[in-house]
Amino acid sequence: MARTIGSLRRTLFAPPLAEVSFARRGFPPLPADSPAAGLQAVPRAVVCGFEWAIEAKGLDDLAPRLELVDVEQRGFAYEGATMACTVLDAMGRRGDRTRTLLQGPGRPHVLLAYIGIGFAMARLPRVLWKKVLPDLPGQPYHPVMSWLAVDGYGFDLAYFHTRRWVKEQRVPAAYPWQGAPEYFPRAVDQGIGRALWFIHGARPDRVDAAVRAFAGHRQADLWSGVGLAAAFAGGCDADGFAALRRLAGGHRPELAQGAVFAIRARDLAGHVPAHTALAARALTDLSVPAAVALADDCAVRDEAPGPVPAYERWRGALSTRLGPRTHDRT
Repeated sequence: MARTIGSLRRTLFAPPLAEVSFARRGFPPLPADSPAAGLQAVPRAVVCGFEWAIEAKGLDDLAPRLELVDVEQRGFAYEGATMACTVLDAMGRRGDRTRTLLQGPGRPHVLLAYIGIGFAMARLPRVLWKKVLPDLPGQPYHPVMSWLAVDGYGFDLAYFHTRRWVKEQRVPAAYPWQGAPEYFPRAVDQGIGRALWFIHGARPDRVDAAVRAFAGHRQADLWSGVGLAAAFAGGCDADGFAALRRLAGGHRPELAQGAVFAIRARDLAGHVPAHTALAARALTDLSVPAAVALADDCAVRDEAPGPVPAYERWRGALSTRLGPRTHDRT
């Protein structure tokens, strides 16, 4: 019976592997010999993590499977597993699966795990959102970086409903995440920007055109998401990263800020792939250790009253250090 229920939940909440492919989503085809071809492994790893977690008997059953995933894709598998645990917690009486995962083997991947919580949010009614964020005592990035869950929510909207959220550029209704409803659409835009990197196959020219199609006041957050996706997932060579930086123009500080967050997340997980190190130099003019040190130096760990969350103050401090912010959003 438990496995039957798990299979039902998997069917209801996670798309089959074929559904997440770029071809099925209608994205431009990727040449097999292109660096961007590897991007297709990302959604597959997420779906595998979800399926394993939705049917796992417990953490002892789940963790060994996740650890078998190639180290470069492992964080994405933890994203999917966190998504499944969040769905189970929100819909059931027991609500400690996500916390147990993130306080245990998922701890190094907590920043990506927040994104997995956002994937679950895209499939749960808003009335259940108050149940999705676990208490994570001792986590140095909690709850400040939990805004990445809203980023994940925005990514999911753009990836699976591209016409509505990218072509029609709709804006989601506000939600009082961490007590800052005014900031919610901005964090969603950061996720949409991250999705643009995948939707357009890591092609800087196409990504630039997609960002420019949005209203001007949204573009800084979109570029930040692009930088995070490019540095974390890769998909282009040094010339591609250089073109991306050039095309970002006045939004280079936001592009670089997103890249620094990606570098910090990779370092926290214990593996920094070559493309992330390449992006660090190309997009931020920093080595990986220097980018990590800058992220930690700018960190804002305590919330303060007001509409600007600590997460945004952290982002703002990074952008300022990386270059003048010429397009602040009002």
